Amino acid sequence: MRTSLPPLIAVRAFEAAARHSSFVRAADELNITPAAVSQQVRYLEERLAVRLFTRHARGVQLTRVGSDYATMLTAALDQIAAATVRAQAADEVGTLTISTTPSFAAKWLMPRLIRFQNGHPELDVRLSTSNALTDFKLNDIDLAVRYGKGRWPGLHSELLLETDRFPVCSPALRDGPPPLRRPKDLSKHTMLHVKTDEWAEWLSFAGLGAMAWNRGPQYSDAGLVTQAAVEGHGVALGQRVLVADDLAAGRLVEPFKLRMPGEAAYYVVTLPGALDRAKVRAFAEWLRDEAKLTSARV
Repeated sequence: MRTSLPPLIAVRAFEAAARHSSFVRAADELNITPAAVSQQVRYLEERLAVRLFTRHARGVQLTRVGSDYATMLTAALDQIAAATVRAQAADEVGTLTISTTPSFAAKWLMPRLIRFQNGHPELDVRLSTSNALTDFKLNDIDLAVRYGKGRWPGLHSELLLETDRFPVCSPALRDGPPPLRRPKDLSKHTMLHVKTDEWAEWLSFAGLGAMAWNRGPQYSDAGLVTQAAVEGHGVALGQRVLVADDLAAGRLVEPFKLRMPGEAAYYVVTLPGALDRAKVRAFAEWLRDEAKLTSARV
């Protein structure tokens, strides 16, 4: 039955012309020319093999068949419009699925997320954490926060938070014994590691390239190594974004001001066009506002 459906553009042109009793006013509504409306109506008449309008010098008038057809089409198009509004509204409630790394989720996102949820009670935020790259389509992800250089083919990305690296430790460890006052004092302390950390680069940056850097326990991600530093287990090479809250609260201290700029940063990443959806756009805007507060503080 549906194989006999005419093109929607022709149906809309005819329905608008019937409703307005005018090709000109229909053209204004559809943002096309009156000639285009006339052409679509004539195509529809030929397709149906019936006359829908009687044309005369003063304008057009619906035939009986045209009047009956227009009444049914108006009801059908109203239903399509209502279904579209419901579908769009449904996307603005329900769930919002966010993906990021475990460390970013634990040390930066989770302490702030309640503010977004309080402002958007209609949304249930689902947080997925992994150090692997997000497959947006496979995992139905709305938005991701990724750490890298901002280049992911086929995806839209925008800078969220720049970051740099510097040693952090608990206040008690800094004060010793032995105290931690200068970079060379690191040789007397346990250094905490992640699998791919940048201690060697930072020591070279500090002029201590000859210092042994690979001693000390290793953790699976930056969130864990940061927490180990809070607990006084040693000195971590802190990533500014991940240690910001602990520094502000006094759980961690920066024993000496020597920060190594990072080549990577945190980015908001989405499929192209995803930010046109209100709920995704709202979360991205909230992330930007929170990032500004972090950047201003640390």
